[in-house]
Amino acid sequence: MRRLNPSRGMARLLFFMGVAVMVFRGVAGAVEYIDINNPFIRKIPIAVPFFQAKTGTEVQAEIAEKGAVRLAETLEFTGFFKILDRAGFLEDPQRMGIETPQIRFDSWTTVGAELLVTGGFEVLDGALAIELRLYDTFKGRLLVGKRYQGARTDLKKIIRRFCDDIIYTLTGQHGIFTSRIAFVSNGTGNKEIYTCDFDGSDPKQLTRTKAITISPAWSLDGDWIAYTSYLKGKPDLFIKNLKDGRSHQVTHEGLNITPAWRPFRQELAATLSFTGDQEIYLLTETGKTVKRLTHNQGIDVSPSWSPDGKKFAFVSKRAGTPQIYIQDVESNVVQRVTYYGRHNTQPAWSPAGDRIAYTSLEGGETNIFIVGIDGKEPVQLTRNAGDNESPAWSPDGNLIAFCSYREGPARIYVMTAFGTDQRRLLTLSGEQTDPAWSPRSQRD
Repeated sequence: MRRLNPSRGMARLLFFMGVAVMVFRGVAGAVEYIDINNPFIRKIPIAVPFFQAKTGTEVQAEIAEKGAVRLAETLEFTGFFKILDRAGFLEDPQRMGIETPQIRFDSWTTVGAELLVTGGFEVLDGALAIELRLYDTFKGRLLVGKRYQGARTDLKKIIRRFCDDIIYTLTGQHGIFTSRIAFVSNGTGNKEIYTCDFDGSDPKQLTRTKAITISPAWSLDGDWIAYTSYLKGKPDLFIKNLKDGRSHQVTHEGLNITPAWRPFRQELAATLSFTGDQEIYLLTETGKTVKRLTHNQGIDVSPSWSPDGKKFAFVSKRAGTPQIYIQDVESNVVQRVTYYGRHNTQPAWSPAGDRIAYTSLEGGETNIFIVGIDGKEPVQLTRNAGDNESPAWSPDGNLIAFCSYREGPARIYVMTAFGTDQRRLLTLSGEQTDPAWSPRSQRD
């Protein structure tokens, strides 16, 4: 392979977390190959051959295969793509070119590829230089291309960043590849909070309370997590900064539960019962009470904010059974959202602001539904697969994480926002519940 030359078509040079990124000209603007609002979306066949290495050393051969496999798996996770089997490719990835004049696009359309990713790289003195490109095979056109320079250990970060560029090019929206998921696992014998990457990789234990610890909630910047813990024998709120370790507690008499961070403000809503009634309050990031939000005799719990932070959904028994309601923060006007089913809980407001996912108990089983904020036309997403609960939207609104008992023990699953492509996220010892999807990180 010739030495990579970044000068051709280069538009600009950027730096992220120590990784230099050179941007090549592709199609101007976002080309919407994928209609994310179509529930019957057809997966686009895409070919991801092994990357082209300059030399045949063992290290470079490993990167050539490992990088391509990781990129294909990352794209497949979105539910937008059909990854083509490399055994059917007509081109040898170590001999083919990675630029438009060198690519025989008819060899890729023949095997059914509508999109093609090419990659070439070299390793010099431990540093990695890699060029990645996405092509429309039928039009023979470059859609996006970038060249990255960084350490060998940056390969995963580089792959995810390029996948984000692919998704943005094809949908007009950034992807989920820098987001994380918090969840509860009892593998240690106690319910503790864990985190993992968006695809279930790299799970880490966050809390070590040796007590029941549940209901994780991310702040908008991803720097804070709030949760409920029985560390002191009753449910209290704990608010923890993941960057500097600062923490705060809300330990009013009675219940202190179901935290939810307010968008664009360092505030959160939570259910407190120090007055003897379970009501939703607005708190500062340090746990100080700003004001009481709900005023109704009976249970009001599980707040979930609208994307603009002006309204919140919540669960109330004011009509006799648990149902989902929406309240405006300024006017205090309340509207009921759910009418189908007698037991609807765990609301999760979509990032687009037009729908709410929730858990509904009907016929002895719990399942995930979504409904418009006007309360019309609820749609069932899970069925005939055990109990399913605790929906959590991905930051782009295209996926939903949830807890399912379909395999017996509780596990975290993901599916598209239309209920398709349901698959297990990860398997750890014990059971996993209460998923909470973080915002997309701006730093990674």
